[in-house]
Order: sequence, then C-alpha cells, then structure tokens
Amino acid sequence: MKKFRKVLDGLTTSSPGGNIGSPSCGSAAGTPTAAPTPKEIDIQETLVSENFQLCKTVRHGFPYQPTALAFDPVQKILAIGSRSGGIRILGRPGVDCYCHHESGSAVLQLQFLINEGALVTACADDTLHLWNLRQRRPAILHSLKFNRERITFCHLPFQSKWLYVGTERGNTHIVNIESFILSGYVIMWNKAIELSTKTHPGPVVHLSDSPKDEGKLLIGFESGTIVQWDLRGKKADFRIYYDEAIHSVSWHHEGKQFMCSHSDGSLTLWNLRNTSKPFQVTFPHGKIQKDGRKESCKPILKVEYKTSRNSEPFVIFSGGLSYDKAGRRPTLTIMHGKAITVLEMDHPIVEFMALCETPYNNEVQEPYAVVVLLEKDLIVVDLTQSNFPVFENPYPMDIHESPVTCTAYFADCPPDIIPILYSIGAKHKKTGYSQKEWPISGGTWTLGSHTYPEIIITGHADGSIKFWDASAFTLQMLYKLKTSKVFEKPKQGEGRAAELVEEDPFAVQMVSWCPQSRIFCVVGISAHVILYRFSKYDANTQIVSLEVRLQCESEDVITPSENENNPCFSESGSHSPQPHHQHAASPGSGTPDGIKDSIPCLKVKDRMVRVPPGYQADLVIQLLWVDGDPPQQITSLDINSAYGLLAFGNCNGLAVVDYLQKTILLCMSTLDLYGAADPYQRLTRSPRRNRQSTSGLTELSDNQQSIDMERSKSPTSDHVNGHCTSPTSQPCSAGKPRVPMGPEGPRLTRRGPGRPPFRKAQSAACMEISLPVSHTEESRENSFSRSRSSSVSSIDRDTKEAITTLQFGESYGRKSDVLPTPCLWVGTSLGMVLLIPISIPTDQEERMEEPVTIGPSGAVLMLKGSVLRFGFLDCMGALIQSPCEVWRDLNAPEDPDRPRRRKLVHFSPSSSQDACGEGHLAVLCSERQAKVFLMPSQSCLFVHNITESSFVLRADVISVCNSVCLACFCANGHVMTLSLPSLRPLMDCSYLPLTDMRIARTFFFTNGGQALYLSSPTEIQRITYSQEMCDNLQEMLGELFTPIETPEAQNRGFLKGFFGGNAHTFDREELFGEAAAGKASRSLAQHIPGQAGVEGMKVAASGAVGELARARIALDERGQRLGELEERTALMMTSAETFSKHAHELMLKCKDKKWYQF
Repeated sequence: MKKFRKVLDGLTTSSPGGNIGSPSCGSAAGTPTAAPTPKEIDIQETLVSENFQLCKTVRHGFPYQPTALAFDPVQKILAIGSRSGGIRILGRPGVDCYCHHESGSAVLQLQFLINEGALVTACADDTLHLWNLRQRRPAILHSLKFNRERITFCHLPFQSKWLYVGTERGNTHIVNIESFILSGYVIMWNKAIELSTKTHPGPVVHLSDSPKDEGKLLIGFESGTIVQWDLRGKKADFRIYYDEAIHSVSWHHEGKQFMCSHSDGSLTLWNLRNTSKPFQVTFPHGKIQKDGRKESCKPILKVEYKTSRNSEPFVIFSGGLSYDKAGRRPTLTIMHGKAITVLEMDHPIVEFMALCETPYNNEVQEPYAVVVLLEKDLIVVDLTQSNFPVFENPYPMDIHESPVTCTAYFADCPPDIIPILYSIGAKHKKTGYSQKEWPISGGTWTLGSHTYPEIIITGHADGSIKFWDASAFTLQMLYKLKTSKVFEKPKQGEGRAAELVEEDPFAVQMVSWCPQSRIFCVVGISAHVILYRFSKYDANTQIVSLEVRLQCESEDVITPSENENNPCFSESGSHSPQPHHQHAASPGSGTPDGIKDSIPCLKVKDRMVRVPPGYQADLVIQLLWVDGDPPQQITSLDINSAYGLLAFGNCNGLAVVDYLQKTILLCMSTLDLYGAADPYQRLTRSPRRNRQSTSGLTELSDNQQSIDMERSKSPTSDHVNGHCTSPTSQPCSAGKPRVPMGPEGPRLTRRGPGRPPFRKAQSAACMEISLPVSHTEESRENSFSRSRSSSVSSIDRDTKEAITTLQFGESYGRKSDVLPTPCLWVGTSLGMVLLIPISIPTDQEERMEEPVTIGPSGAVLMLKGSVLRFGFLDCMGALIQSPCEVWRDLNAPEDPDRPRRRKLVHFSPSSSQDACGEGHLAVLCSERQAKVFLMPSQSCLFVHNITESSFVLRADVISVCNSVCLACFCANGHVMTLSLPSLRPLMDCSYLPLTDMRIARTFFFTNGGQALYLSSPTEIQRITYSQEMCDNLQEMLGELFTPIETPEAQNRGFLKGFFGGNAHTFDREELFGEAAAGKASRSLAQHIPGQAGVEGMKVAASGAVGELARARIALDERGQRLGELEERTALMMTSAETFSKHAHELMLKCKDKKWYQF
C-alpha cells in the first residue's frame, strides 16, 4: 500500500478561453509552483502487481473451420477439431472446454479413449497427441511425430491400448497409447496386396477391427482395394479390388457384412462368404435416365451402417446427390428400411456420427441420434422419432448467424435485467424441436461462488443486436433486436437505394447501453443513430426522425444572420421539430440537379407501426448527404439518461441531441468548437474543387495500394472501437497513400482523406490486415502498427479532426466553477480534450418544455495521440459513475395515485470529499499516453507515456479488487494495467500478436478484471487479468471426466461363443509388444513428452501462488483417482459378499443330499 501526496494548485497557465495542459508535463510529478492556498490530497492505492495475472477463461461460439468430430458414448462428451489446431470439448450445458495445439496444425482426426478420460488427436503436421481430460484444463501427455510418412487415418479399438495408424504410403503402423512408442509390427502395403498387382493401392482411408474377431483388421485403400489382414498370421484373409474409389467403410455388428461408400455415389454391401463381388450395389440418389443409363452422382463421403433390435437397420450417409441439379444444398440421407429421408443442410457437411447406446462394436448398435458437424453449425438429429426432428442446441453456436461487427461487455449488471430480457426473448423462440433431452450430457458443472450478472451484446452486419447472458462463464441468448425494422426496405431501381442493394446498409457500428435506465443506442454504418427504450408492453408508435447536416468545410460556413444564431446559443424555437423530420440549421442546401443533397441514406418508416414488448425505437437520427458526398460514418457516441441527452461525432464535427424534446441542440464542426482557444495554427482551406460525377457509392481509388487497404479496413472506415486509427497528422485516411495531384488528381482523390467511399459493411470477423508488399517509405507509413506522431503545430489543409470519444458527466467546465455541473467531455483525433458545460432545467415540467442550453467551450487539454477514454475519480480515488435515470415503463397503464416521474440517480463528485475539499480527478487516455488532471484547477498531476513503438487500441477505467485501474490493449498485442491516480504500471503482458482488425474492433474491457474479443469469425474469447479470478478458475470451469462404470458386454451365449470364433482370446500385447515385434525404426517417428502442469494458459503462473494452484490441481486429480478406486473397491466388496451369501445358501441346500439326488 502506498500513499501519494500532491500539492494541488494551478500548475498550468490559464487563458480566458480555456486552459491547455502543458505538453512539457513529462514527469509524474510535474513542476509545482507557489499557490496562495495549497490543498493536500491523500489517496491510498491498494492495487499491486500481484493482483494481476492474464489468462484465457472460456471460449464461446461455433469452432471456426471445423475438421473433425469424435464422441465418447460412455462419458457422453463430444470433441470438435478445427483447421487452426483448436479442440472444443462439449458436455452438458456449462461444460465447454477449449484447448489448442501450439503448432497450430489442422486436426485431421480425433479418437476418444472411451471412458478413460483421454483423447488422441492426429494433426496435419503428422503428429499424434494424447490429451489428459481428467483435469479441468486438458494437457498433452505425449506426442509422436512421424518423420517419413503422412498420417491419413487412425483407429483405436474399444478397451485397447494399441492405436492403428494408416499413412499416405499405404502402410499401417501401431502405436502404444500408454507409452506413445511405435511397435515394431508394421503392415506394409506391398504385403497387404497381391504381388501381381502392378499399381500402388493409394493412401489408407479406413481401418477397423472385425466385430467377429478382433484379430482381423480391415484396411481400406483409396483406390478401391480392401484387405482383411490376419494380425496373428501376418497375412491377408481376402482382398477385394473394386473399380471405384472408397471413401468410407462401416461394419454390420455381427461381423459378416460391411458397407462401403464410393466416389460414384454408390453404396456396396459385401458378404464375407463371397468377396469376389459385392452382395449388393445401390445408387440411392441415382435415377435411370431415358436411355437406360444411370445419371452420374456426387461421391458419398461417409456411410454408417447401424442395426436396431426392433426395426430395420439404419443406413446414414452424406452426399451422393445427382450432378444434374445445380445449387442443391448439402444433404444427409437416412435410409430406414424402405423409407428414405433426405435432410437438407444450410452449410456443407464436414463430418457426421451416429450416437449409439453401446460402445461395443459386436452388439446391436441401437442408434438414437446423429451429430452433424457443418461448416458453420452443429446439428443433432433425433433418430427415435419418424420425422427426425433436431434437438434444440443449448450451446451458443449461432453467434455468427450474421457476421459480428461490434461487441460490448457489461459485468455486474442490475440483477433484474437478465430475467426480464429472457422473458421477452423466450416469446420469440423457434418451435418444432425434439422433446427429448440434449444427448451430449457428459461432465459436471456447478454454479461457482464468484458469480454476478454479466451481459454481452453483439452487433451484426444485418443490423441485428443480440443480448447474451454471460454469467458464470456460460453464454445463453436472451433477446434479439432487429434495427432494420425501423427503416423501409431498400427497393431495387430506386435512386439511392439501388446503390445500396448489394451492401449491408443496416450494419451495426457501435452500441451504447445504460443498464439502469435500460436506454439503448445503436450506431449504424449508414450514418444513423437509433435510440431505443425498453417496455414490457406492446404499443402503436410513430418513430420520430431527426436529420442532421454535419459538414465542416470552411467554404460551407457563412456568417450567421440575426435570426440564424450559432446552434450553441439557439433558442428551442429555431429547432421546432417538423412532423417527423427535422434538419439542423446548416447553410448551402441548394445544389444542381443530379447531385444528392440533404437526403439521408435510409428511409425511416413514416407510418404508425405496432411494436412488440422489448426494445422499442423512440428516435432515429440520420446524417445527410451534402453536395453529392455521402455522410461520414459516426466515430463516437455517448448517451446520458439523467440529462436526456445524446451526443455523437465523426470526422466533420459534433452533434448533441435532446432526445426528450426531440430537438438538436448543437451541430458544428470540430474547428468551431474551439472558438478562440484553438491551439493549432490551421491553414485556411482553398475553395472547393469542382467535383466530377461518380459511378456510385462503391467507387475506390484506382491506385492498387488504396484498393488493398480499403479491403483491409474495419466497417468504421479507419476507426477502431469508434476511435480514429489513422495517424494523428492525417485522421480518417489510414492506409491511403498520397496520390500526386495531376490532371487526374481530382478524380482519384475526389472525396479527400476524410471521405472514404460508402462500401459493403465488413464483418468484424473478416477484417484481416492485408498490407501490400512494398518496400517504399510510403507503404511502411501506412502499416497498421506504424509509429504515430502527434507533435503537429500546423495542420494540412486536407486534414479533418475527428471526434474520437465523448462522455457526459458532472464536472467543472471552467477553472472558476465552484460547483460541478453537467458537462460533455470531447476527445479528438489530434489529442485535444474539450469541456462543454451544459445547462439543464432541474424541474421535470421545465425539463420537457424549457430549452437545454450549451455554453461555449470551457477547458481545452492536450494529450499525445488520438483520445480514447475518459474516467472520473473522487478525491478518495473512488470511481465516479455518470448520473442516470431509474427505468420507468412509458407504456405502462397510468396510475392516478402514483403519477410517473423521472427518478434520477446522481453520483456527485463532492459527496465523499468533506475532508478533501471540492473537486475531482479526471483520467484521460489517448493512444500514446495517459494523464490525470485535478478539476477544476485543471492541474496535471500524473503523466505516463504508455507506448512509443505501438499505440493503444482500447482503454477503459475499470473496477477490480475493490479498487480502480486503467486497462489498455495495444496494437502490438500487449495488455497493460496502470494504477490510478498515480499511473504506475502494474501489469504489462505480451498476450497476442495483433494480425487483423477483427480483434482490434471487438476488444472490450469490463469490471471485475475481465475482457473479451472475437478470436475468430465465429467465436468469442473471454480472458481475465485478475489474479483472484485466475486462482478461482478451476472451480468455475466444468469437469470433463466423471467416474462411470463401463457397461458390461452382453452375454454372447454358448452357441455364439462356440461358433463365433475366438475373439476374446486375442492378446494384442503378445503380438505388438517389444518382445514379439521388436522396436520400430528410430527415424520413423520421434516421441515428444508432454509439458507438465496446466496447459492452455498463455501466461504461466509464477511464484508461490502459481505453485499452490498447481499443487491444488494435482491434488484434485489424485483425489478423483482415489475416489474412483474407492468406488470400485466398494463394488468388489459388495459383489464378494453377494457371492459368499449365495455360496453359503447353496452349501446348506446341498449339505444332506445324497449323490444320486443331484
């Protein structure tokens, strides 16, 4: 615990128009000067470095680019492998584990050690891995790297410790699972096929042991050759040569027949009595044409042949459709007796697997469901009902239903918000699901003690918003809101709408939510803002629309007349709303014919609409086209329910709206906001150039580098999380090279650096940085992680200063203020911070009638780089929340006894400062540095330069461990925390190299030491940087393995056992062990021991806490094993007692009998 004492006085020089923070304030202490009445502040900081540790917690969503599937029928857990080397293991809701191969190689195949708590993975780098699932964070125990051969197929028989591995060369190797060492026993391809065969059979595509005899191994080669290999005799029992390539093989449980799927869309059934030709050949989807020939069909990629006691066998396969029908969706076909059911899928099928009651392959299989892994979804089909309904998926697999474009994360929400959102959302759930319970029900999960209400909000490219319950490391959809319903549908051939047909005009760019008042604000890519209010009742409403003309070019500005005052001081009468549309006072709307001017990008519904319970649109604000130029996308937004105000800004300027009176209070360019306090010597603009006609909204620069960079940008056009990510000397032009001005100049740079073309909204999931390969100085300057400079004294004439962050709050607009008043803090891309005081009527009746007045700019402060975040602390170091309104339902029936009044909750900065005097601390963070100012004196107390080589993408003032800190995420992948107010570095962890804009666009900090980002286009990764949460992580995660008794094999009966072969006398150890088979060649494969301890945490625990955590994990695992052993011992004792009792009864019964009486 450290104490910081500061003499707080006027450290900076003041000016009549405002105050500029001294740029020379480079040290934490600054340079104190004499003051007549110095004040002393005493803040005890409790956070230390030991409070922070970074680790991943849980991953939600559908595994991106899945490749493999496996199921443990006893433990009832499912594993999915992906192309990036990830594994997702799923059980009952709450049991959801993600682990990753460090190599990043694609997972080719997964094999559970059934009921053993282990998993074998085969990867594309020809490495086998054994994962231990008996701990909450699975770890690799062994790895085996093949050096000379490529792995193509693996098979692990039930209750066997020998894994069969097929290779591209056609050989079959055998691996001991316990030691992960190759056996000397090898089935070479040239021994498997006949010597007379002249061609190579191709890679091994199938391996399986015969259900009738485990000593027989069926090997399928790609070319169509099938061999049954006698493992004891080391010879082939039979060989089948078929002229169509094989994709998969499936046995009948009796071991007398097997079925193959082929590349020509056929299924062949083979009987072991006669292997010279197939017993049956069928083309399930191949019809006979008029000329008598069968139509050609697509390959059947997989078939499963499953038997049932009380009905005909199930034949389930994917593919096999005829080629003649173009555009048909992928299908899964279920043949049950004579009935054929074709299930059409929305996405291509990656893999499917029938779930059966028994783990034994020589028993009646009794399939009850089919898991279908699609490229972008996971479906489970109920086989027990004739119409084959699907189960309702309890996992959040549809995050990417429409591409995610923004995220927000709220921890410690009001406890009543989740139930109310769920009750509203439950009314719109789909029906028709299977009534049975979700069959993947393995593992155990309990609600941890460290839980609190958490909500994640995702915005999507189609304009939809999803609210998710994220409490206790789970994710469940609560409510879905469609913002597109506010607008008329764009129709083809209709003016401006025709140009937007192929785009995503409703894509969500950012959201702002006040959980206390339940007011929700959405910013869309078409430069529109929608304000929603929450109601439990449906209503008929007419949406009010305001239209704002926000332009900042100096040639547009005219001298206001007596009747047309500056919007800052305008009377409310000058903004009286028209019936449903209103234009902010702005000059120059007359334009020649053919040029778009003063029209919005979308048309709001202008009729009465019926809105269901939930979030209901209250106000729509749209920016207008100006002289043929589309409006600039909105880069910052804030809403305050206590003030009834909404503010937003872009590259052109700032607008403030009174959403209670539905009026525009302020609409002016950033330059005009400064007044006389502008710190930059700006060059005057030249008159506007003549603009040429354009081919549409999607015009791009002819320069190839510009085109490449356009593709790589986020939906916000050079803005990340609503903040400008371009160099501070050239805001809103990231990645655009300077094109030399020549005769073609105006055409190439028609829009200028602040006018990116209006283009299709990219998902936040697909914003990959694809920098062109160039060695010029210019391309290096345009790279995403370039160095930035903010020491700009003269601004180029084409530069626009973007509004990058906004925040309402109680503060002191000027040095002379004695009491805090409502203020708007404005941060810009040039590192400038402006305070705008606001005067709001206090009485409720006056608030709805009297105008809100916005005074001229107060203080002006300065930071290096684009401003990202504001935060406010009282003089005791506690976080000050913005005032808010308590939620009230405007559609609820009126109660005459209790009239509805606005209830406001104020967090006054002077409430806890009797000993410290008046004032509060303002925390300002930019992409380069953080500063702490004392208000109202505007003294700079602390400065910290966060980074020199990179820049901050996201910064938030958050609560953690009953204290407050500043959390930052940098473009170089570092996550940092700084103490407040002293800005001491507490943690600096290199978490991940930032390679795409997706992570930058979606990274979000929240209270409690948590954060999230979109780790892939379909998955949300949650992380924690709190040591306390890392320590409690084990108990908050689900258990993958639970001790379950392996079901006993059915009694085969005397005759079946006598005539069915000697399947149970097969000893693999005797054949494959080192004594009999010898050692394998050392050069063939290399054994790699697994890493000890907990795998999967990016940052290893250090010190005594980490050691204790590891010891606790080891103890838990040992306790699990001892508990399992104890259960087995108890079962054996019970069995022994039962046997003893029966033996004693039999002895008493037979005691006095003669020999002939038996």
